[in-house]
Amino acid sequence: MGPTKQIARWVSGLGRGGGDLPGEVRTVIEHAILDTIACGLYGRGLEWSEHVRRWASRGAVAEGATVWGDSQPSLRPSDAAFVNGIAAHAFELDDYHPVKVHPGAVVIPAALALGEMRDTTGETLVRAIAAGYEVMIRTSAALDPTTARMRGWHLTGVTGPLGAAAAAAVVLGLDAERTAWALGLAGTQAGGLFAFTADGAMSKRFHAGEAARAGIVAAELSEEGFTGPGAIYEADDGGYLSAFADQPVPDALTDALGRDWRLLETAFKPYACCGSLHAYVDAALELREGWTDASAIRIGLPKVVEVQCGFDYEEGSVLSAQMNARFCVASALRHGAVLPDAFEPARLRDPQTLALIERIEQRHDPALDAIYPANFCGWVEVETPGKAAQRVFHRES
Repeated sequence: MGPTKQIARWVSGLGRGGGDLPGEVRTVIEHAILDTIACGLYGRGLEWSEHVRRWASRGAVAEGATVWGDSQPSLRPSDAAFVNGIAAHAFELDDYHPVKVHPGAVVIPAALALGEMRDTTGETLVRAIAAGYEVMIRTSAALDPTTARMRGWHLTGVTGPLGAAAAAAVVLGLDAERTAWALGLAGTQAGGLFAFTADGAMSKRFHAGEAARAGIVAAELSEEGFTGPGAIYEADDGGYLSAFADQPVPDALTDALGRDWRLLETAFKPYACCGSLHAYVDAALELREGWTDASAIRIGLPKVVEVQCGFDYEEGSVLSAQMNARFCVASALRHGAVLPDAFEPARLRDPQTLALIERIEQRHDPALDAIYPANFCGWVEVETPGKAAQRVFHRES
């Protein structure tokens, strides 16, 4: 039995009450639901979320699922998940996992939208979210996230449809065969490119919502009998793993599945920026007291973060700032935090921050390549005239 069918059998069994969920798994899921909905409520009023909500409202229905913050259902579950997923991922506040995915903004909108429509029990929803997180995280691990990311893939968009499909399959109570079809239909919809860093485009927000939508569509079609490839991960010609990665790690999909819960490594963000930059914010805050305008500032990055977050800052773009290492370090040093107000229009164009960004030297540190992304890591160094250089290394586990 290949990995697709093994995962499908496990997901289907979990959905039918098989296997107890450990208490710590339930706790993470409870926190993830609260965190994701809070992120979605914050993000729903942002420009890019409003664009999507207006578009989705053209397909309003009398009975369906609710856009978070509304008083009543108005959209098909797939459209509600699309809108809520984008809102949850709208301001870089949603949870993340070290395999470089944001599972909450994908899996939870899908499970809740479909669960609302189907009047699903709370226990089934918890199991659905557990299945979705685990499948999405393990899928990214199997791609070898470092190499897949360096090919330009945004892994939330690439892996999210399979996580959402797993969650939706549990809500719908699909058997193992139809769950495999759902995974296959989800995998063939997978995609998401990192080109948004070139100009701060809104497409990064799109990926989470589209992945949630794709997963629901895949599961609903499978329920109707529409078949998907039952060997989506491992197929020799056009298989998911070989299409998205040069050196996939297929064992990561199924090793200790149901015993070793990768979702327990999920992290909740204290800062409104790329998770890969949190270590730099922490280091900068630790050095802030001794920093002056005369200080030389250097930051060390693993190669992936250098590519992902070391680009020239696009002045005025929220996304460019949230994904930019030097902007986030400069903001931490100048203001003592990197919270949502760091990305208000005046802050994005602040002349003092822009001048400081130009003075920050960034270096590739090969020693960090062996640590990242299993641990998000980095260092900031401040050298002030007349004082010894101070370097602070942070490692987020």
